[in-house]
Amino acid sequence: MSDPLSADSITTRASTFANTAFASWRQRVDAALQRALLDHTLPDSRLQAAMRHATLLGGKRMRPMLVYAVGDLLGADVAALDAPASAVELIHAYSLVHDDLPAMDDDALRRGQPTVHVAFDEATAVLAGDALQSLAFRQLADATLPADARIAMVRELATASGAVGMCGGQAFDIDATGRGGDISLDELQRLHALKTGALLRCAVRLGAITGHADNTASAALDRYAEALGLAFQIRDDLLDIESDSATLGKTAGKDLVQNKATFPALMGIDASRMKLAELADVMHTALTPFGDKAALLAALADQVIARQH
Repeated sequence: MSDPLSADSITTRASTFANTAFASWRQRVDAALQRALLDHTLPDSRLQAAMRHATLLGGKRMRPMLVYAVGDLLGADVAALDAPASAVELIHAYSLVHDDLPAMDDDALRRGQPTVHVAFDEATAVLAGDALQSLAFRQLADATLPADARIAMVRELATASGAVGMCGGQAFDIDATGRGGDISLDELQRLHALKTGALLRCAVRLGAITGHADNTASAALDRYAEALGLAFQIRDDLLDIESDSATLGKTAGKDLVQNKATFPALMGIDASRMKLAELADVMHTALTPFGDKAALLAALADQVIARQH
């Protein structure tokens, strides 16, 4: 009979606990997204179908998981986290719809399905992205939270998704496409701190607002979020090289074809993996003051480092 306190047993129990929590949160955010998409669009319209296609056909739900995990850490009511969790996922979905357009990345595959402009048409894809963005802010405006919390959340999400956040990073990325090695490592980190990191950090902050985090806790969570955003992108760059389209659910190898600057291209594959290990240490160190309460955030950090798609 195995020792119930063995390292393997503890690891297995922790993994089971995390997977159970993540499955529960995924069900919650998927239900919230379903409600939002049914309540605030014309029934049975082509636009609604495109919005649902963009939002409900899979995805890692990493950003909502961060909202729930931070809220859980801080003792927030899980029901209060549904609105910010769904709002940040709607922004993410809108960004993917627009990123995939012929004017941007011109991709035909997303989450293992045809992209929205392929499944419908370009005009519908543009409108679906626009409508998902506005619906995100409607989610926050309608949330059953104090007015000051809702205003703070709207400000965070608007900042993270706008010109000094995700959209600014995308513009930087478009300008850098084709330049390959002409971009410096510092520039590349800045690009992805905006394009990828800003919305991940926003998800952490939305959970912190709901959980009434103090300044010390907020600062530690920001350090965690900044490392997470960089780790997420480095892992994404490695997967583009090492994986295939069927596993990723999107077109593999496009970075090389488009001569994009990536972390493996600038640092090398081995150095990129070493950087991932360093970022894992940064994330876990940032969570140390929270003790065992941060177990689910730590598990999300590990998932980002080890993910295969």
